[in-house]
Amino acid sequence: MKNDLLTIGPLTIHGYGLMIAIGILAACLVASYRAKRLDLNADHIASLTLWSLLGGVLGAKLLYWFTQLNNIIQNPKILLNFTEGFVVYGGIIGGILAGYLYCRIKKLNFLKYFDLLIPSVALAQGFGRIGCFLAGCCYGMETTSHFGVIFPEHSLAPSGVALIPTQLISSGLDFLLFTALVLFAKKKTRDGQVAALYLILYSAGRFVLEFFRGDLVRGHVGALTTSQFISIFIFLFSIGLMIVSVRKKKLK
Repeated sequence: MKNDLLTIGPLTIHGYGLMIAIGILAACLVASYRAKRLDLNADHIASLTLWSLLGGVLGAKLLYWFTQLNNIIQNPKILLNFTEGFVVYGGIIGGILAGYLYCRIKKLNFLKYFDLLIPSVALAQGFGRIGCFLAGCCYGMETTSHFGVIFPEHSLAPSGVALIPTQLISSGLDFLLFTALVLFAKKKTRDGQVAALYLILYSAGRFVLEFFRGDLVRGHVGALTTSQFISIFIFLFSIGLMIVSVRKKKLK
């Protein structure tokens, strides 16, 4: 767990940023490869990725600010910190909306490209969570089990105590989700089903994993964390999307 991996003069390579970069590169390569196999125009992949990335960063930051409204009112300078404080669900929602806007402008079938790109999103998330582990963010609760991890000093996670490695658990689940989506994509019967399956599995997994998170900066809605609250609605919406898709297939 070391975020500062290499320093060359004034330049420091951070583990979190490196993992994010690797994840984005891997996502683009996989999406381009699958686009060619599916006879889709791979020329749009780079632009779609850029739009979704920008929309995702904006969405992640906006949702974080929303969870921190009380703190922002007391200290507006929080708004000037653009390097820390992001909520993944905001990134997912913002990325989807940006991708939809791009497809509307370019007159592309949104659901086809949504299905194409969503496995790559899971892949990028898998690498991103490794970056979280290196930086110490998104850490788990204290534990006495043999699977606990003690983070070093200067980490974003509390040092000196064993914590559940929720980052690595999440990363492993993301890589499994990527594999499942790629396999399911070969058997889908209608556009949108791969995206619906991603939303179903991700929201369910995230809801459960939130019980083991130890960082409290993410905000709460009653007894639920912000992410758990959002997970419920995304899960129900995606279940409905999948049911509608299956029923349309049966009606043909």
